[in-house]
Amino acid sequence: MKILVATDGSDNALNAVKYATKLAAGLSSNDTITLINVHDDTALRHASQYVGKSGVDDYLRDLSREELAPAKRLLEATSVKHDEAILTGHISESIVKYADSGQYDMIVLGSKGRSGITDLLVGSVAQRVLATAKQPVLLVK
Repeated sequence: MKILVATDGSDNALNAVKYATKLAAGLSSNDTITLINVHDDTALRHASQYVGKSGVDDYLRDLSREELAPAKRLLEATSVKHDEAILTGHISESIVKYADSGQYDMIVLGSKGRSGITDLLVGSVAQRVLATAKQPVLLVK
């Protein structure tokens, strides 16, 4: 089974990594986990006028590595095969597109736990992934 785990460095995302790790470790030795971290670069496009596109890309890549570090440490302490992907773009669209292109069997996400009213008004990455993904999506609190 190929499992895609979206992580943003939050405690909820780390809980999703832990759950996916237990799931993969309990299934077979061929299971793999890919950690994916996506940053929406829309707001930083203006900054690229001053620091250049490569400056913005470097900043987002460094931020992603920092956010992925706790999840990577957790996986490195197990026998589960894993890798990582760092992307920029619309977060939920990027996760779903990557899952499709990599033929992943499942997407695992941490639930932020915002109030129902906030999610109703602005939505969440998890809701958009749930609505658009072809694969099963597991939300972990």
